[in-house]
Order: sequence, then C-alpha cells, then structure tokens
Amino acid sequence: MAKNTLASMGVYEEYKDLKMVGVLQRDEAKQVMEAAVPVGVIAALIPSTNPTSTVIFKAMIALKTANAIIFSPHPSAAKCIEATVAVIRQALKDFGAPENAVSYLEYASLEATQELMDDRDTKMILATGGKAMVKAAYSSGTPAIRVGPGNVPCYIEKTADIPQTVERIIASKTFDNGVICASEQSVIVDDSIAETVKEEFIKQGAYFITGPDAEKFGKLMIQRNGLMNPAMVGKDAETLGQIAGVAIPAGTQVIISEENQVGRDYPYSTEKLCSVLAFYRVQDWEEGLALSRKVLELKGLGHTLSLHTADEAVVEAFFLHSPVSRVLVNVGSALGAVGVTTAFLPSMMLGCGAIGNGSTSDNIGPKNLINIRYLAYGDKEISDL
Repeated sequence: MAKNTLASMGVYEEYKDLKMVGVLQRDEAKQVMEAAVPVGVIAALIPSTNPTSTVIFKAMIALKTANAIIFSPHPSAAKCIEATVAVIRQALKDFGAPENAVSYLEYASLEATQELMDDRDTKMILATGGKAMVKAAYSSGTPAIRVGPGNVPCYIEKTADIPQTVERIIASKTFDNGVICASEQSVIVDDSIAETVKEEFIKQGAYFITGPDAEKFGKLMIQRNGLMNPAMVGKDAETLGQIAGVAIPAGTQVIISEENQVGRDYPYSTEKLCSVLAFYRVQDWEEGLALSRKVLELKGLGHTLSLHTADEAVVEAFFLHSPVSRVLVNVGSALGAVGVTTAFLPSMMLGCGAIGNGSTSDNIGPKNLINIRYLAYGDKEISDL
C-alpha cells in the first residue's frame, strides 16, 4: 500500500504543476523557444518484486508526458499487473481519455516481449527486471532506460546514534521483506562500536546465523549462477529458515551473517532481496569506504550507498568518492532512495548512470520521457561575423 501510494499520490503531488506538453519555455530577449515532444509508444518491463507500484508509476509518468505505454508483465505477477492496468484504464475511461494509451501484453512471454521491444513503433523501453530482460532491451536497438542491481552497502561510523541507526536499518530492510532494490545489503561497522551495534541488532530482533547453518543457508539463497533463489525472494526471516531447513528463532526480524570477504564465492556479500544482511567490521571510515566500493563493484555499481554518522567530513568523503548515483545519510535506504523519507524525486526506477551501464543516474521521472524541440530566430548575419 505504501509503495502504491508513493507511485500514485507521491508522483502526482511532485509533478502535477510541471509543464510537460507544448511550449515549455520562451526567451523573448534571445528569441528562442523550447517545446516538449512525446517520444511515442513506450514498452515497459515490469518485475515480480514491485509489480503494482511499478505499473502505476510508469503509467503516471507516461500519461504526464502524453506518451502511450504497453506493459510486459513478469509471468509470476501477471494477474497483479493485469488488475492494476484495469484500474488505470477505468480511470482513463471515466475522464474521457483514450484508455488504450495504457495497455499490456495479455499473453506474457519472452518472445512477445522481444517482439514488442523490436517493433518499429516502439520508441523507448523502460526496463525494470532481471539481467536477461534488461540485456535484451539494450540489444533491441530501441532506446532504453534501465536500472541495475542495488547491492547497497550501509556504513555505520563511530559517531552514529546506534539504537536509532539499527532501528532505521531493520525497518528499511524488512519493509516489504527486502524486495526494494535500494534496501541495505551489507552493514559495515567501525570496529570500535561493532560489538555494541551487534548487541543492538540482537536486542531489536536480529539473529546472527553462524557455522554450518550459515553455509547451508547462503548456498541455497544465492545460486551457482550468482542469482538469488526465486523461492526466497521477498520472504520474512522465519519463512526463509523453513525454506532452507535452518532453525530461526521465532520473532526474528532479520537474519545477519558476520562476514570478512566479498566476492562471488561469498553469497552474503551480494544482493539479497529478502530479510538478510551481511555484517562487516572495519578500522575506520577510510577502510569503510574501500570496502563499500568493493561491495558495489561485485554487484551494485551506480546504484545507492547509505551511511550513518554525525561527521560531515565523512559524509563528504563518501559523497565524492563512492561509485553510486545516490548517497543517503542517517535514513533507511529502501524508502530514502525512492523519495519517501527524503527529498529525492519519487520514483520506482533508480538510474545507475554510466558506471552502472545506464543512460542516466536520475530517479527516473517525466523529464526522461520527452524530447525537446528547439526554435531560434536569427540574431546576426554572416557578414556580421
């Protein structure tokens, strides 16, 4: 419900007064003008993790910019997506707008999606989904805006308010059971406060998994191909334990594994779209920054980093030297990145920029779905040159 509200009312309130159709700007002194030009038909890939909110969001920004949009549903969320499109189409009909401006592939398949993306009348692709589909979007020859994986490192510096920081992280990581790509994945803590932070996590409902249980759980959670086990996506801690055949105490909010390595052979160091975190210790913020970069380089370049500190010099260092498109300070990253608990633009598509192999680092919005047509009057003659 919170995600759907952000995608509808949050987006509406942010952009309702933004002019995105017709003449955008006139400069009488320079005699130039700018006008918005819709890109045309947009193909939108929809993931299983945020199906209803992503449909609402992409429909809203498409309609705001006078574009038509066709959704390609993830097969496991097809009924959710169909129901959401029906609500939107009914609203369009009630207002006398063309309801076919929002449509979807009734029979979702890889072949149908590929045909939609390749069609000469499709002018842009909004690609949210798995690695294979995003790669197909980029190879279609149609301009595409993509998002990337969010293997978000979360650094806790020694000056942080520990109880509040832990509360924020648990609330963020357990929101919708961790399916938002901007949720925390690895907690990196100054060694001088690590034991206190660990005790606070346990006090607030975390369970530190160890030994053979941790190994068994990790191998099941992240498959040999490096992708997450679909059966464990978006599951709460106790259900995850049942799936893995590992005893998780009743009432556990989040499962944490203490780690000291990052890489493909260390499943807890990668993106985990469920209520699971990695826990690392570092000597100081410089080591914390280096480890954060290592986590991002594994999977997550260009996406998001969060940190908790009262030291503005540390904030500036992370802001200037982290290979991400958004840095969040003293806030849970899941809802902070999408603009619920921060002043970021509200968006269910978080661009990862060139470093993340994307075309933009923006929180995607209406401005990404128009072209600008420019007009100018002559103000000098060749002879004047």
